[in-house]
Amino acid sequence: MKQNLIEGKVSSQLTRLTIPMIWGVFAVIAFNLIDTYFVGQLGTKPLAAMSFTFPVVMTLGSLAMGLGVGASSVIARAIGEGDLQKVRRLTTDSLTLSLLVVALFTFLGLATIDPLFTALGADADVLPLIRSYMQIWYWGMICLVIPMVGNNAIRASGNTAIPSVIMTVAAFVNIALDPVLILGLGGFPRLELAGAAIATVISRATTLVVALWFLNNRLQMLCFNLPKLRVILESWKKILYVGLPAAGTSMVFPISIGVITGLLAGYGTIAVAGFGIASRVESFSQIVLIAISASIGPFVGQNWGAKKYLRVHQALRLSFLFCLFWGVLVTVILAATAPWLASLFNSNPEVITITATYLLIVPISYAGAGVILVASSTFNALGKPLPSVVMMVTRMLVLYIPLAYLGSHLFGVNGIFAAACISNLAVGLGAYIWNQKTCNIKTVSALEKKSVSAGIGQL
Repeated sequence: MKQNLIEGKVSSQLTRLTIPMIWGVFAVIAFNLIDTYFVGQLGTKPLAAMSFTFPVVMTLGSLAMGLGVGASSVIARAIGEGDLQKVRRLTTDSLTLSLLVVALFTFLGLATIDPLFTALGADADVLPLIRSYMQIWYWGMICLVIPMVGNNAIRASGNTAIPSVIMTVAAFVNIALDPVLILGLGGFPRLELAGAAIATVISRATTLVVALWFLNNRLQMLCFNLPKLRVILESWKKILYVGLPAAGTSMVFPISIGVITGLLAGYGTIAVAGFGIASRVESFSQIVLIAISASIGPFVGQNWGAKKYLRVHQALRLSFLFCLFWGVLVTVILAATAPWLASLFNSNPEVITITATYLLIVPISYAGAGVILVASSTFNALGKPLPSVVMMVTRMLVLYIPLAYLGSHLFGVNGIFAAACISNLAVGLGAYIWNQKTCNIKTVSALEKKSVSAGIGQL
């Protein structure tokens, strides 16, 4: 474990961090698509049952991600400060906090399966299928939450390759187990939805073992002495100060997309199908932006902790320029290939038209969406979660949903898509301005001079 992000060429460091993350994010997306594909082979009811689980799974996944972001923020800054004992304490305490959260939500989840999913609209036909999936999934939550926090701790050390390898291995294990356990291939019993849950838990268990082994044996970031309760609570407070807002911010997105999907449903299944295809294409086109936003956090955290403020400014400038470049590139590519891409998923001309229209309008704002991701990750890394919350709430609840309803009334489906574009561009511009006020060259130069003066004064 060392401060390996506070020296060297900034652009090279960011590239080294981002490239492995691209593959890791791709593996996670492929993981979810393969699961859906094999469950789809079982028929409409199992697929519907799995669809009902998505909001709950995504919500708890958002909670795990929030804990991971909080842990990464405090750990990266501690590494930048050079306080290795503090790093070990924070890493260990983040994992014990995750274990406590897992125990709480496993108990609550198992006790509320039937009433919760009934409230979400599941009928008596699909409820047994949901139960067969979630009873296993809840018990396996430890294999979801703790590795996510552990991987974020590894990234905080400046190593993005190992977490990406871990995610890739998990994806391959899941892909290999899905047909065997879901469909009963190779002499195994046909477990259907329960098989999908078991495959997910086993694949995630591999990430649990490897992440903990790497943290302890290779990075020496864990400690096993029992501190005073006051020390543990202080660590948890620091982690949750960033982690809870990050989790809440992450939950806003799936909830908002659910509202938009309901709005599109008023135009029939064709509109929903087109939106679904476009969303899948969009998730792939934004893999690079997601990767760079995940990479900027450890870089900013370590350098801010080490008082290398000018390096933070330079990294943000390069990241924002790349977001602009990538947004323009993807916009041009999708504009030229949208109908063809849509036809790969569905042959219905109306569905293709809806998909192509989305991919002509919304990608114009992808640069803005990238800026939002980078700025949000930066603020979290600095231990300032409020701007991230404000940006997400403004983007989704203040602008996107109201503009979508207005656009739907005035221009139909195209108005809904335009609302997404406008909200990304408006909040992207605001995120850039807000971030620059915090990390502009004048501010960081003053901070750097102050830290140098303080160091001389101590001598």
